[in-house]
This record gives sequence, C-alpha cells and structure tokens, in this order.
Amino acid sequence: MLCYVAHLRRWKQRSGTICREEELAAELVKINSNQPEPNLVRYAAERIRAGEVVGMPTDTFYGLAADPVNLRAVERIYEIKGRSKHKPLSLIIDSIDQAEDLARDLPDEFYILARKYWPGPLTMIVKAGSRLPLKVTANTGNVALRLPAAGIPVAVVGSLGFPITATSASLAGASECTTAEGMRSQMGERVGMIVNGGPTPREVATTIVDLSHGRDGWQILREGAIPGHEISDLLWNNAE
Repeated sequence: MLCYVAHLRRWKQRSGTICREEELAAELVKINSNQPEPNLVRYAAERIRAGEVVGMPTDTFYGLAADPVNLRAVERIYEIKGRSKHKPLSLIIDSIDQAEDLARDLPDEFYILARKYWPGPLTMIVKAGSRLPLKVTANTGNVALRLPAAGIPVAVVGSLGFPITATSASLAGASECTTAEGMRSQMGERVGMIVNGGPTPREVATTIVDLSHGRDGWQILREGAIPGHEISDLLWNNAE
C-alpha cells in the first residue's frame, strides 16, 4: 500500500514544515483490479463506512464512492464535484438481488437487460425503493443502478454489504478521469483517498436506459459503451 498522506506526515515531522497544497493531497492506495487484495478492500470499505468519499476505478471512468444513506457523505459528493443537486447519483451494486432490495416494481425489461449486459457498462434507471434517501434520488423517486465489470468497486460493495455511489470522479464540466494520477491531479485535494487500480479499460461512459416509466415504455437517455441499437433490438425482440 502506498500511503501518501502518512508519508507526508512523517516528512512534516522531520522537516518541521510542509506546504498546504501537499498536506491536503489524497492518499493513494494501490489495489489489484483483477484480484483485489481483501485487506485493502476492507480498508477502502472502512473509509467509506466512516463517511468519507473515496475515488476508485470502474469499468469506464474513475468514480466517487460513498455511503448513499449517509446524507453528509452524499452532500460532500455534490460539493466535491460542484454538481447540481437536482441531478441524482448512480449506485454501484454487486447483484440483481441487491437491485431488488433498492428498487420497486422492476419491469421485465430490467431483467432482460441485466441478464445480457451485467456485469458491464450499463446503467438502468428504475423506481427507487423506500430505503433510499430523497437526496440520493434528487427527489425524482428514481435510482440509477449499475453492476460494473470492475473487481474493485464490486468487492468494496461486497465488503460493506450495501451499495456505493458511482458518479464520475471529475469536476462539473471537466473531462472524466481514466487513471488515479489524473483524478488526483484534478481533485486530489478534495478527497482523502484514491484507490489506484490502474487505467480503466474503457474511455466511454456507460449507456443509460430509463425504465422508470413502467408499462409506459423505456428510453435510451445516453448511448455509451453499449450501442443504442443493440439495446433496442434486444428489448423489441423480447417484447410480449
């Protein structure tokens, strides 16, 4: 583990001085993205459980992970990004069972897409269950869920036993980050810890499908790593 903050503190003790910019730099913790080390996963999970916001890679970009039912942590994400509070946060889950715990009235289309594309770069917007705070849903009554093909965040969710937020680790209007170094350069002083899992395997965002309208139909809100025509063909071919 590379504990950048601890190193700076030791240097401060020896030198007696340190610049403010360095003192606030994020701790970098290297975790194997293919086989995440359990002790390091637990360490990242403990930081999130304590209410911190942690940067980590997904299968698209680096994201900001926090406990979605900790309202102060959720508020901190909006502050870190400079993000409008009218925009809901997406959540990373580790199973369809967990999706069923967080959502309600899941339509058939959800299961069709989940079987085909999860784990993978697909985000689905569904009706939120009562367990989720309104702040996470931005008062929309909906929640965006994704199960990424990324070992680190899924392992962290498994360690916590509950989902984590998945919004991109970038400032509002800035480009998304595909490396830990890029994330630290852009917002290193705004977060306490960044998990370095190496470069993300993609540089294209998730495809977003809105399934929150139930029987009134579905809608592709953003075409990303999964082509929109694939989604459409799959759903139309499986329509009753």
